[in-house]
Amino acid sequence: MIKLTERQDKILQIVKKNGPITGQEIAEKLSLTRAALRPDLAILTMSGKLDARPRVGYFFNENYEVKRQAEKFLHQKVIDYKAHPIVVDKSTAVYDAIVQLFLEDVGTLYAVDSRGHLAGVVSRKDLLRASLGNKNLHELPVSVIMTRMPNIFTIQPDATLLEAAKKMIDNHIDSLPVVKEVEEQENTYLLLGRITKTTITRAYLEIMER
Repeated sequence: MIKLTERQDKILQIVKKNGPITGQEIAEKLSLTRAALRPDLAILTMSGKLDARPRVGYFFNENYEVKRQAEKFLHQKVIDYKAHPIVVDKSTAVYDAIVQLFLEDVGTLYAVDSRGHLAGVVSRKDLLRASLGNKNLHELPVSVIMTRMPNIFTIQPDATLLEAAKKMIDNHIDSLPVVKEVEEQENTYLLLGRITKTTITRAYLEIMER
C-alpha cells in the first residue's frame, strides 16, 4: 500500500466529495497551481485510487476501496485462524464417533493412527451411511468407512484463506485438515488443526468490522 502525503489525502477527499472534478478545480480548492498538483494526481491515478476521463475530470475509484478491504481478508494465513481438530483413533467404533460428533457439534472428525498422523476423514454423511447399513456400530471401526489418504484434501498452515476457501468450494467440502508434511514420507501428515467454511466467514466479519 502506498502511503499518502497530506496533500494527496486532501486531494482524495476533495475528489471523493466533489467528483467528477477537473484538475484545475482541485488546484483552486487547494490554492495551488495545476502544475504543482500534476505529480500528486499522477500518483493517485497510477495507484488506482483515482480514475480520470478526458473532458470529464477525476473521480474516486470505488472499486479500489473494495479491493483494498478484500485484500486484507484474502491474504490472511490459515495458521492464524485454524481451529482445534476433533480427533478420533482410526480404531474407534462408529457408534462412539457419532457420539463425539454430536457432543463436539462439528461436521467432520479426523482419524489418526498410533503415531498421530492423519489417517482419514469421517464426515456426517459417512456416519449416516454406516448407521443405515444395519451393522453393529459398536464393533465397526471408523477405519472401514473413512476417506483415506491420498484421497483427503488438505491445506498447509502458510496457505491463505483464499486458497482454503477455493479448495473447499472446488471440491464441495465443508472443512480442511491443516497439516504439516512428515519429511521423506509421501502422503504422511501431522494434523495441526482444521479450517471450515464457518471459520472463514467468521474471519471475514472480524476483519471487516476491524
